[in-house]
Amino acid sequence: MIRLTLRTLRAEAVRLLLSSLAIVLGVAFIAGTLIFVDGMRAGAYDRAGAFDRHTDLGVYAGREPIPAALVDRVRAVDGVAAAEGELLGTGGIVGADGRPVLGYAVLAAIPTDPALRSYDVVTGRLPDRPGEVVLDAPTVAEEGFGLGEPVRIGGVGGAASPYTLVGTVDVAGSARDVGGPFIGLVGADALAVTGQRGYDRIMVAAGAGASEAVLAGRVAAAVGAGPTVKTRQRILDDAVTDAVRDLEQFNMVLLTFAGVAVVVAGSVIANTFAIVLAQRTRRTALLRLVGATRRQVFRAALLEAAVVGLAASAVGVLVGVALAGGLNQLMSRLDVPVPGGLSVTGPTVSVCLVLGTAITVGAALLPAWRGSRVAPVAALTDAAVQPTRQAGWLRLSVGAVVFAAGVTALVGAGVVVQVLLVAAGGVLTFFGIVLFGPVLVPALVRVFGWPARRVFGATAGLAVANAVRNPRRVAATATALMIGIGLVSAFVVGARSTKDGIERSVDAEIGVDWLVTGIGGDLPAPLAAELRARPELAVVHEQRSAVTAGVEVRAAHPALVGRTLTGVLAGDLDRLGPGMVLVHRELAEARGWTAGTEVRLRGRAFRVAAVVTDDEPAPAGSPVPAGHVVDVVDADFAALFPDVRGHLAEIDPAEGVTAERARDAIEAVVAHYPTVNLMDQGAYKKMLTGTVDMLLAFVTALLCLAVVIALVGVANTLSLSVVERTRENAVLRAVGLTRGRMRAMLAVEAVLMALVGAVLGVGLGTAVSAAAMALLGRISGEFAVVLPMGQLGLILGVAVLAALAASVLPARRALARPVVAALGDQ
Repeated sequence: MIRLTLRTLRAEAVRLLLSSLAIVLGVAFIAGTLIFVDGMRAGAYDRAGAFDRHTDLGVYAGREPIPAALVDRVRAVDGVAAAEGELLGTGGIVGADGRPVLGYAVLAAIPTDPALRSYDVVTGRLPDRPGEVVLDAPTVAEEGFGLGEPVRIGGVGGAASPYTLVGTVDVAGSARDVGGPFIGLVGADALAVTGQRGYDRIMVAAGAGASEAVLAGRVAAAVGAGPTVKTRQRILDDAVTDAVRDLEQFNMVLLTFAGVAVVVAGSVIANTFAIVLAQRTRRTALLRLVGATRRQVFRAALLEAAVVGLAASAVGVLVGVALAGGLNQLMSRLDVPVPGGLSVTGPTVSVCLVLGTAITVGAALLPAWRGSRVAPVAALTDAAVQPTRQAGWLRLSVGAVVFAAGVTALVGAGVVVQVLLVAAGGVLTFFGIVLFGPVLVPALVRVFGWPARRVFGATAGLAVANAVRNPRRVAATATALMIGIGLVSAFVVGARSTKDGIERSVDAEIGVDWLVTGIGGDLPAPLAAELRARPELAVVHEQRSAVTAGVEVRAAHPALVGRTLTGVLAGDLDRLGPGMVLVHRELAEARGWTAGTEVRLRGRAFRVAAVVTDDEPAPAGSPVPAGHVVDVVDADFAALFPDVRGHLAEIDPAEGVTAERARDAIEAVVAHYPTVNLMDQGAYKKMLTGTVDMLLAFVTALLCLAVVIALVGVANTLSLSVVERTRENAVLRAVGLTRGRMRAMLAVEAVLMALVGAVLGVGLGTAVSAAAMALLGRISGEFAVVLPMGQLGLILGVAVLAALAASVLPARRALARPVVAALGDQ
């Protein structure tokens, strides 16, 4: 039986090529993911101690930053050779053309003591005193800066100031490399630019002969409670743990999509083996007739699956290496730093080989078991006639119940506001369609085939009859495609609905012409005051909020405050000004406040101007109950919370000032602040929705592999069906069916299978997204489902075109054999 199985594999190698392609692609996705992440993990280990090569101890901040005085205290500890404060923040660079250098810039405090310096200098030197700066080498080259020249650096601490460029450093592939510029300043300058009140940690170098444990105890006693003292080994271990934790999350995301591809591949393989073993009915019966047992037939089928799975997995690993290399190059092209290179490890190869083989064997179990039940008497029947097994009433009944439960869960998710119901509803609906597929899919094929019969006549009628001949087969093929297209559709509809909700939210909450936003952080402290000083601008409002005594205090502007309010319950909105507040209904009811009541905030007395209702929901995770909000004017907020900054400023021009003049006035101010960005409402919406577009593109690219595998399944099913219908097709050709009509018949059959799967996928994905949007709509009224008909139509169109392409090879095979030879096929 083993020799016979291997001989069969050699004889039917071409037939099994398409079958193994699904496993090749699925394993390639997993292998590429693991190889790519293994390389990143290896790089994470290598770079963990890149900036701690000379650090023996570290003192890390607790709840409060580390003040400069504590650095001096640690430096004075017996056994400490050097101690320097370090922080990581963000800053900005004004380029040679006077405009901010694009990209998120990392700003670090660089030690001045040589005993703690771990940076790789490319040219020049590291800064030794205030007023000096080092930048990363690529930024210096791109901007054309020269050593000894002034470079303007700014941050949230104030406007950009000139610093002398004294050197360039190499931070590529390190923790300081996030795709943008790197700025290195001495500690005092770093604190001033970032606006931070202290350091993130203290780097400590031990003196000669000092015991690490003893020194750690002395330093811990010197710093007291709050800060944490870490040894060198713990610093490295924590750095590796943080890096690997982030990688594990990234790995899980990629492997989730790889799992989808593998599930689709398993479905395709199961359907393929079911067809192949059904076509071998006479051969199996002859083996049983000459003495082969059911167990031998079953084992032979599994051996064939194992050989195919192992060979396909080996090819998949090789394709995965190429895939990982391509992903590495893509990340580099997108300026996303990727540490390390490719890492092909033994465990990764073994896992991929075992997984691919196991999936193939697992998918072949049920078809092999059914194939082993062929009775010896079947050797006397016509091998060209294959009985079709209808779905049992139990399967259909369970499918109907599961489908109904899924739909109920999706409808109820928005009512009870439960995210788990959305996921459960989507899964149950999918399994309901799978179980009910042998009835649902053929019915849809007949429905979609009706217009085709009107256009192509009898040719399309034959295609419809062939497609529905085996309900289980066509259902398995269509549902495999439904998985990938369903997920793509869900993300497409969800992304479009989310973008629409964001845009509506911006329209409702922001009614000004211009916005100034912080890049990677808050706005610089003096920025709002400088903008208010410009006569061309009438409204300058920095959005800020803070919590005190269980109340959220928000900065408000009298000209803008009414845009999110749904009503004034008591008092007069126009009375809002210095010393006056607006109290939201829930807080007023809880505290017994009304218009004219005197309230106290952080020891200052205010009077309630009005009690209002707000249509803006409380943000998730808010530390105060919903509606416990007080609005005060900007000046009062600054007096209450002088250190609180916002990340967004709203600006309107003065009456009679044109948009161009207003923009020029704003640009004249923000030009001194390289960490802010000026935009209008349209650009602000685009900035907020850009992440959604990027995420959608990333997800769609990953899910496309599952769709490709499913389309391979369409081609595979059609190709094997052609082999099964060799004599039948020969009879059709003998009675006058032309070669062109034969191709058209197979093309229509492929299109119908793909179209049904695509329509079911689009329907399922849209239903899941609609449930998710209904849930978000209950939380925030700005979200509702929006159908991007153009994109959904494109998905269906691509599925149809791919199905047409998938029908080419089966049609060529059907027409390759002469009619007389095909009529004698067994």
